[in-house]
Amino acid sequence: MLQSFKMALKSIWGNKMRSFLTMLGIIIGVGSVIILVSIVNGYMSYMVESFTSMGVNRITVSYIALPSRSIDVDDFYDFYEEHSDLYQQMTPVVSVSATVKNGSDTMDATSVGGYSEEYLDIMGYEIESGRNLLYSDMASRQKVALIGDFVATELYGSAESAVGSTIKLNGDAYTIIGVVERQTEDDADYDDGCDDDFVWIPYSRAVKLSRNADITSYTFTSWDTDDTDSCTETLEDFLYEHLMDEDLYDVTAMSSLLDSLNEQIGMMSMMLGGIAGISLLVAGVGVMNIMLVSVTERTREIGIRKALGAKRRVILQQFIIEAAVTSTIGGIIGIILGALCSTGIGSLIGIEAPPTMSAVLVSFSVSVGIGLIFGYMPASRASRLNPIDALRSE
Repeated sequence: MLQSFKMALKSIWGNKMRSFLTMLGIIIGVGSVIILVSIVNGYMSYMVESFTSMGVNRITVSYIALPSRSIDVDDFYDFYEEHSDLYQQMTPVVSVSATVKNGSDTMDATSVGGYSEEYLDIMGYEIESGRNLLYSDMASRQKVALIGDFVATELYGSAESAVGSTIKLNGDAYTIIGVVERQTEDDADYDDGCDDDFVWIPYSRAVKLSRNADITSYTFTSWDTDDTDSCTETLEDFLYEHLMDEDLYDVTAMSSLLDSLNEQIGMMSMMLGGIAGISLLVAGVGVMNIMLVSVTERTREIGIRKALGAKRRVILQQFIIEAAVTSTIGGIIGIILGALCSTGIGSLIGIEAPPTMSAVLVSFSVSVGIGLIFGYMPASRASRLNPIDALRSE
């Protein structure tokens, strides 16, 4: 075995250009598999992280209110309390189109919305300065506001300076009661419209500001993501009982969207891996062709060895090992190039795409397997040569 391995290395080194061209297909195939799978997995991780930050256990509800069919906010709260074993938190959601001002300073891209005191926990945020919205603010429709760090910095200089100050929404003055901790990590993204560019007010006050009598959007969170289906069905039953028309409402669970996304990305990963795998198949044909050429060139050598008593399995072993070594070296080079390229491409498109162990193992195993499978036919042909005929060949 060791002697066959040494002879294989000697043959590869003796025909460097031919060996490299043979390996090139393996290198491209293995590198392509690793790059594509790593990029897809990196993108999948990025999307999962994005969904997780949005709250995997979050369920959004929206419906169309008709004059004869609408649901009061108190009905939603009664439903929420009745099913407290399913739902952890709940908040009405009221979107407001408002101009945000402090003196002569105006912010145009700031998101303004009305929520309950539970929205802070639903978002997973913390208070940097001041306090959160309270239930009493909702009940008495207080003109108070909780703002993001970007708004506090832009209009007041700091979170501490903002608390207790006045902010105007469409000309109405609101007292700032608190500032939420900064959420934007990258300074380059800390600008208009970022995750810290928002103003939250009590939903009861937002209804008046938006001049809309009905609150038609709500956000729930479940205690356990495994209960998502049950939570969704219970909400749909509640909505149907009041609206009597499935076309009037929509219930969306983030976990269901994430599962669907993972399934689609998984299918894409398999498809791209399969496409890259075709190049490995082509590389295998190249290995077989070169090995057939090698057998033809070394026919006389094979004849001499067989005449001196070399058994068929020894000849078979020699050429199989040579094909396997060729594809193995190509596979190792492909893994190194694939790992470097996937990391580099990932950084260029803004995601982390390190080569996964599964992609490396699969592509390397396939490359070795190709050497064994496609090298068998030329090796078998060499081992079956008649010594006399082989010695006569030129």
